[in-house]
Amino acid sequence: MGDSPSDVSRETVRAPDPAVAALVFAPDRLPGLERYAALLATDGVVRGLIGPREVPRLWDRHLLNCGLLSPLIAAGAAVVDLGSGAGLPGMVLAIARPDLRVTLVEPMARRVSFLEEVCAELGLVTVEVVRARAESLAAERRFDVVTARALAPLSRLLGWAWPLVAEDGVLLAMKGSSAAAEISSARPDLRRLRARAEVVTCSVPGSSVTTVVRVVGGRTAGIG
Repeated sequence: MGDSPSDVSRETVRAPDPAVAALVFAPDRLPGLERYAALLATDGVVRGLIGPREVPRLWDRHLLNCGLLSPLIAAGAAVVDLGSGAGLPGMVLAIARPDLRVTLVEPMARRVSFLEEVCAELGLVTVEVVRARAESLAAERRFDVVTARALAPLSRLLGWAWPLVAEDGVLLAMKGSSAAAEISSARPDLRRLRARAEVVTCSVPGSSVTTVVRVVGGRTAGIG
């Protein structure tokens, strides 16, 4: 018989380079992140939230990659992470930045259960997990920062995310090499929303690069 997903992940999960991790996360936040990584590598794999092949690169491709978003977020901000899934990037930000008020929005019950269990395990009292779709929150909630990671093309994401962005708030959409092309395709939507988008790259020596589409509107964008 072959190994179960949890057996495989326990054998192959790799710790981060301490020097690189120290450039992204405060030392006192690392124990919580290590526990989160262990939950992703076991329960996350068993529940189908993380593929077994992702386990060896959990830190570089996922945790460090998401942590690099942190400098783009102001102290004390209210953050909502759309389509949070296994908690990327919202859970990483919540663990790394206890000053943030983080809402994780996810429509699938099994993912919501996992997120709630992680919050309980790590004692994350500043995190709210909401089982919903983004559009259902727009009538009553606004946030300083809206995050999303590989959720949808920018033109579609704007329709879900922009109603949740507070005045002078920001949308941070984690993207790959398609970032500039997605901005170009979304130009009509950006004009309609009176918003401006730019590509921001974040990195530290020894890590992969995090590419973010940053969208602002109103006074923040120098409009109006």
